[in-house]
This record gives sequence, structure tokens and C-alpha cells, in this order.
Amino acid sequence: MILFRRVVIFTMNSVCFQRNFAAALSPLVPVKLPSRMEAHLWYVVPDEVKSSFLLSNYLDILSPCEKENVSRMRGEQLQKAALLARVLVRTTIARYQINGQVNPRSLKFKKNIHGKPELEWDDDQCQCASRLQFNISHTSSLILCGVTVDSPIGVDLEEKQRKLKNNILAFARRYFTPHEVKFLSSISDPVVQHQHFVKLWTLKESYVKALGRGFSGLPFRMFTIQFRTTENGDSCPSGETNNEGEIIVKSLEDVNSFSSNWQFALLELAGSHYAAICMEKDEAVEGEVPTPMKLTVRKTIPYVRDELISGPDAAVISGLT
Repeated sequence: MILFRRVVIFTMNSVCFQRNFAAALSPLVPVKLPSRMEAHLWYVVPDEVKSSFLLSNYLDILSPCEKENVSRMRGEQLQKAALLARVLVRTTIARYQINGQVNPRSLKFKKNIHGKPELEWDDDQCQCASRLQFNISHTSSLILCGVTVDSPIGVDLEEKQRKLKNNILAFARRYFTPHEVKFLSSISDPVVQHQHFVKLWTLKESYVKALGRGFSGLPFRMFTIQFRTTENGDSCPSGETNNEGEIIVKSLEDVNSFSSNWQFALLELAGSHYAAICMEKDEAVEGEVPTPMKLTVRKTIPYVRDELISGPDAAVISGLT
């Protein structure tokens, strides 16, 4: 333990101070469940969480297994990020009070066969609680949690200035499809090329996470993210400047197959990150247009403050300009 050694060992006066501090923390503000085809995004900026006493209170929310996983991280920054990631998930879910008041500490989690975390509720909670879906992504400088109801969700977060060990095209040839590599190769400006590479990676990651499979379960070379225009249905590589189109998935196993079951959004967070959201579309009634995705984005420091960044009527940034 590095980060928590100095906040766990207290003198009697320090313990009393910590208890007073904990008593002064604001309660979690209850939030209504997301509406039809709405995703709630909550994010934390680790550098803004500076109080060692607050971190100690956060640590108390975690399960013994989670605490052990945090302590295994090498270095203070990684420990802090791991702690905040678990706290963000627990406090976010607890806000929704699906079946009465939920204590963040009482939440239980399991993993599917591909390792995606899922909620594990008691039998008497399952009927209501199983509707809640969540996914998390984090970098060293930002942590994001996405929540939906009745719709699988995948979120991914990447730094806009993400550094690559190899040349972008060499990296792309290893992981992306020929169609995507061709698109990146057509961009002469290295700055713009890097931007589109990061956006494309983020979208692909959100898709495999929404499927609950992850990169190992569905390699990126097995599908192409494309951008379909609305005028004639033609498609082009994601990244072209057309805000009136739709981001779609094309399977390489069937070149004529486009998946219409998923909806994407791409946006910037904190001016430093791209965030991609992928969620399953609702089943439209015959003759009706499927409900478009809406986003509500909040920045938080749990138990301290919440800030609404955009409301439920905010337009989704789906173009990759």
C-alpha cells in the first residue's frame, strides 16, 4: 500500500477528525432512472479529488476483494484511479434506488464469461434491478461510468493525445480492418490522422464492450465501424465530416451485413478525452421511427458535489468531425 498507508494509520485525534469529516459529507443525490433510449454518463477527474480523508472514506465503501485489488496497484496514481473507479460505480448505481434505498457498500458484482462486470442482486431485487445496465472505462486522468435501463451499454474513454509506441498506420494494420486502414492512410495531416485513429479505436472498444465480449472476445479486425450517409445509404469510413449520417457496424464475415441493432455517440469530456457510447436500440413499433439516443452527462466527486454538464435533451454528437 502506498496511497493509503498514511490515511489508515491515525492517532486518536485524527480518527475523531475523520469521523467528523465523514459526518459532514453530503448524501448522494437520488436520480431518476434513464428514460427510453437515454444514457446517463458520470465522470470523475482524479486530480480534483485531493483529500486523503475523503479517499479513506471511499476505501470503506469497497469490498475486501476490491480493496485488495487496489492495494496491488503499483504507485499512488494507479491506486487512486482504481479506488475512484470502483467508488464511481458503487455510488452511481446507489443513486437510482431501484428497490428502495441502496447502500453503495452492499452492492455485489459478478463477471460474465468474457469478464464484463455485471450487477448481482438478491432474488427479491432481480425483477426490478436487472433492468439497470452499466459499463465503466477509465484512464489515469478521467473515469467514466455509463448507465442505461433495459439496454446493454458499452463506454470507452481515450485521451485525445494518446501516445502510441509505433507509427499510427503500423498500429492500425495490426488491429484495424483494411477499410479502416485505407481511410487513415488517406489523411495527410498527422494531427488529424491521430484524432481519427483515437476516435475510431474508442468507438470500436465501446461496441465490443456493449456486446459484453471485450477485445479478446471480438478482435477489432472482425468488424468495421463506418459512417453511413442519410441521403442514399452509402457508407464511408468513420471520421468523415458529415453530421447527418449514422455510425454503423459492418461485419467482415458478411460484407453485405450492417448491424442496425446498435446506436453510437461520440463526444468530448473535460476537453481532454474522447468518450464513445454504444447502446442497443429499442424495438420500434411498426411504422414508427426508432427513438434516438439522448445523453445526460454529469461530473461528480461522490459525496462532495455533482455538476450537470448536459441535460437529457442534449443533442448527441455522432459526427466525427
